[in-house]
Amino acid sequence: MATFLYALGRFAFRRRGLVTLLWVLIVCGVGAAAASAPAPPTDRFSMPGTESQRAFDLLEEKFPDSGTDGATARVVLRVPEGGSVDAEKAAIGALVGELGKAPQVAGVADPFTAGSVSEDGRTAYTVVTYEVAAPDLTDEARDALTAATDRAREGGLTVEAGGDAVMVEQTMSGTGEQIGVLISAVVLFLTFGSLIAAGMPLLTALIGVAVGTSAIAALGSALGLSATTGTLAMMIGLAVGIDYALFVVSRYRAEIAEGRAPQEAAGVATGTAGSAVVFAGLTVIIALAGLAVVDIPILTKMGLAAAGTVAVAVLIAVTFVPALLGFAPRRVLRVADRRLVQTRKPLSARKLRRSEKKAAKLAARTSPNLSTRWASFVVRRPVVVLVVAVAGLGALALPATKLELGLPGEGTMAADTTQRKAYDLLSDSFGPGFNGPLTVTVEGADAAAAGDKVGAALKKTPGVASVSKANPNEAGDTAILSVVPETGPTDARTEQLVKDIRARAASLGASAGATEILVTGQTALFIDFSQTLSDALLPYLALVVGLAFLLLLLVFRSLLVPLKAALGFLLSVSAALGALVAVFQWGWAADFFGIEQTGPIMTTMPIFMIGVVFGLAMDYEVFLVTRMREAYVHGVRAKEAVVSGFHHSGRVVAAAAVIMISVFSGFVVEDEDLVAMMGFGLASAVLFDAFVVRMAIVPAVHSLLGDAAWWLPKWLGRVLPNVDVEGERLQRRLPSGPPPPAPRIAPEQERDLVH
Repeated sequence: MATFLYALGRFAFRRRGLVTLLWVLIVCGVGAAAASAPAPPTDRFSMPGTESQRAFDLLEEKFPDSGTDGATARVVLRVPEGGSVDAEKAAIGALVGELGKAPQVAGVADPFTAGSVSEDGRTAYTVVTYEVAAPDLTDEARDALTAATDRAREGGLTVEAGGDAVMVEQTMSGTGEQIGVLISAVVLFLTFGSLIAAGMPLLTALIGVAVGTSAIAALGSALGLSATTGTLAMMIGLAVGIDYALFVVSRYRAEIAEGRAPQEAAGVATGTAGSAVVFAGLTVIIALAGLAVVDIPILTKMGLAAAGTVAVAVLIAVTFVPALLGFAPRRVLRVADRRLVQTRKPLSARKLRRSEKKAAKLAARTSPNLSTRWASFVVRRPVVVLVVAVAGLGALALPATKLELGLPGEGTMAADTTQRKAYDLLSDSFGPGFNGPLTVTVEGADAAAAGDKVGAALKKTPGVASVSKANPNEAGDTAILSVVPETGPTDARTEQLVKDIRARAASLGASAGATEILVTGQTALFIDFSQTLSDALLPYLALVVGLAFLLLLLVFRSLLVPLKAALGFLLSVSAALGALVAVFQWGWAADFFGIEQTGPIMTTMPIFMIGVVFGLAMDYEVFLVTRMREAYVHGVRAKEAVVSGFHHSGRVVAAAAVIMISVFSGFVVEDEDLVAMMGFGLASAVLFDAFVVRMAIVPAVHSLLGDAAWWLPKWLGRVLPNVDVEGERLQRRLPSGPPPPAPRIAPEQERDLVH
């Protein structure tokens, strides 16, 4: 692997014009394909194999004209204290008439004829149904709904609207993201001391994201990739794209500092850091592609699309980055270092000696940096560092034992949105379960009669507030019942009610003459979605960690290193989930983070964090431990190899982590709580994994294990292919040159390392 990538890096550096032209053609070609491709399909959420999906498919088949896919809006009206909606019939009738004339509207229910007036007579609602699904609604249709409700408010009524037809207000300002990108640029400049070196990872990451998202748009119609499929791809592609280019550029600068010619330095950087990039990218791809295990099509497509974008980022890191280095072999260095670099290819003996003296000067300037001093401290006191780090993360993980999961809905929106206000009005006037009715389908020869019998039985079920009359289809073989629970959609008692009805479905059907009874509706759909994710969590975790273990086994040729990497990842993710529960569920420091409402953690957060954070965590593991392994296989003692690895990679890994934390933290300042939740969870997970697990636990464990950290049974070593990520075979094939300088260690530190 390292030898092949070494040759590829040299080729890209030497033929930089050709490589750059190829990438320009790729970007233009994919962009043109995306521009000419048909519009991507709208999102169609489905969960194969669940009862909710079976019932939903049945409704589409048996009630083809009911518009089950059509968007809806519930417009809620309330009169002032002491008033009655009966006195506002004229104003309400005018509103209903105006809503019915709006574009794409299929029908509007009159609240007085539909019986949608509260018992106290102060609140009523009307349901607006549309001919098309929510993503297909035009701006004119949404604007007409907003204009009608605004005019009704002018008459003194309280009018709010909910439903998927209502335009979601864009509360994300983008300021946080801009701050994150700015911080990333500053960190890169401080790390490299060169504007060109700092800009190169940002440029190549943006190009990779552009290629990936354009490819998704181009293939959207053919593969059913919606416009939202690329959201995860954009975020992850940008994150890993910066990281991968950062590591290759950093290794190039290190090779230049060791006295290599620029072309050789580009080859060695691609052969060593590039090998780590390839395997780190594979771990991310495994984590993202593994979302297919969940068996939810939209998550599978998002994962595969993001995995494709990561693959593009890897290709750019090992081809385009060394080509760009060829255009600026000196300018990626600090100004003070450029004079010490000799870039001319053929050298006479006299010039060679002069070049070696300059290289020696540059190597002599290599002094213990902060990473070296920290690693030396950990190596001297590994037990103390390990105990403190594990205990700290364990304490942070304790709140995760009280994790409550839920899905976003209008009840979790910001309190000042019209959807949340409509939700609260309906809950106060008609009961908390009114916002989450269950749809029960009844099949049978006489579905209407069977449905009435089932409805009568359900009315006696504990937890049921009301049951509608059975509504049969034209064929008379299927009927629909609307069951309103006594509790809200996110209440645990509502979930239990759904399970109870399903458990009694067979006996209810037998006594009522029905062949099959199914429960669906948005509340039941959310319950099934949460259950599906919960059931898939352990298989997904086992698949991702298992495959990554095998991959890291190939990379490091050690049994304990992959095991330590996986256990450390689980510890950091648990701590991040604990912090998420403490802030967003319990409300600790909620005012500091601007959290308006606490509540259950979004159901997708655990599996989403596992996939994303696992990939990034293994990036840091591979880049950091690879340099330890590289020093070890070249004869450096085990404890010194830990310090050497930190000397070369610690600063760069820390910079990469700070970049990721700053980008993810940008979402925390947004007004939308769910967006803030994702940003906080990912930022805290990267913080814990990079700075506690990789920077503290990893060197402490390696120091305690010593040579045993790299132990591999001889029989397994003969079976496993040697991928040579550390470039051991590559070093034997390189032209002669000055050896890599070892990090300078104080005498007292050296004595501690020896003993």
